[in-house]
Amino acid sequence: MPIELKMPALSPTMEEGTLSRWLVKEGDSVSSGDLLAEIETDKATMEFEAIDDGIVTKLLVAAGTDGVKVGTVIAMIQGEDEVAAPAPKSTPTAAPKSETPKPVPILSSSVERQVSATQAIKHLENVQNDRIKASPLAKRIATNNGLDLAGVTGTGPNGRIVKADIEALSGEARSPSTPQEREPSLRQETPAPAFTIDTDIPHEVIKLSNMRKTIARRLTESKQQVPHIYLTVDVRLDALLKLRGELNASLEARGIKLSVNDMLIKALALALVQVPKCNVSFAGDNMLQYARADISVAVSVPTGLITPIITDAANKSLSKISTEVGELAARAKEGKLQPHEYQGGTASISNMGMMGIKQFDAVINPPQGMILAVGAGEKRPYIVDDALAIATVMSATGSFDHRAIDGADGAMFMKVFKELVEKPLGLVA
Repeated sequence: MPIELKMPALSPTMEEGTLSRWLVKEGDSVSSGDLLAEIETDKATMEFEAIDDGIVTKLLVAAGTDGVKVGTVIAMIQGEDEVAAPAPKSTPTAAPKSETPKPVPILSSSVERQVSATQAIKHLENVQNDRIKASPLAKRIATNNGLDLAGVTGTGPNGRIVKADIEALSGEARSPSTPQEREPSLRQETPAPAFTIDTDIPHEVIKLSNMRKTIARRLTESKQQVPHIYLTVDVRLDALLKLRGELNASLEARGIKLSVNDMLIKALALALVQVPKCNVSFAGDNMLQYARADISVAVSVPTGLITPIITDAANKSLSKISTEVGELAARAKEGKLQPHEYQGGTASISNMGMMGIKQFDAVINPPQGMILAVGAGEKRPYIVDDALAIATVMSATGSFDHRAIDGADGAMFMKVFKELVEKPLGLVA
């Protein structure tokens, strides 16, 4: 039989995607492993490979179509063995009488309901056993309207009393008047109202990318559902800048140049190891305590923001971190990251210091428990050895999920992070 090609879930959070481009056309022969299409997810554009051999018989979704739900059939493939074999002639067979569908009784407030003898018997059994079978919604509607279910004959499966029976009994098809009376399925299927702006100001309508839609949804959920607590420290950078200069001089022959952000990633990871109560995720009745520090690094790309991950950053050298950050950032800007390279992470870092931002509060990226926002290093009056001096100082703000991380633990984390940056030899020890 024909093989259905369905929209794949190319990441754990993917619910829909854009079919950017077909790499095959109808009539093409394909083998397992051949590239079929390019699909834009919420984070990257990825290639979709064939699993089976055969011939593409139909492309059901046009290239450029967005909002294609995961599991939607997007193409059909005819297996090569089926193409070669002649189609068997079908001979009509009479369906067994036992499979003939039974007529469904039509219920109306103006027409007397017809029920089978089996349903009536089951209803009597319910009453006799004082065990009336009714759906939860039917019971709620009956209670709210003072109706006695003992006088109702159910037309649902096995004589079960359903909503239609209550409506017919009352003589009118009621619409639930309270949210509690509505079926859960109806609540889920009710579409959200369209967000429109009525304006006469000249403007251009720009269609949101899948990434931008995901960013909007996740950040809204984070601010609504995660209680943020913000803790800020001022960190002196002079020692770290000096060490960076010395390390870059020794790494020049290898073509490696450390950035301040590379060193802050290492400091963040080490601080998480030293203060494990901040290396956590809130999970309802449980909390996940991570055994290593995987740092998500915020990278700005044309379509939004993505966070490639430096895994086990606390146990990697600064040169290794620098190399990985460069490679991941380059692939992120090309939309070529694989899901495992940006899904997960135990904490995040967002650095806007290079744009002159002095201090800001970052939004936590669930399910992570914290994110560190790094501002610009700048010359400021600073107390050094009990005397007023000029020092290069940076403000860093930690955003913590207060459901999982207490203020005292967050404060301890920021203290350790400050010490690691101001005494940076610990980063290379």
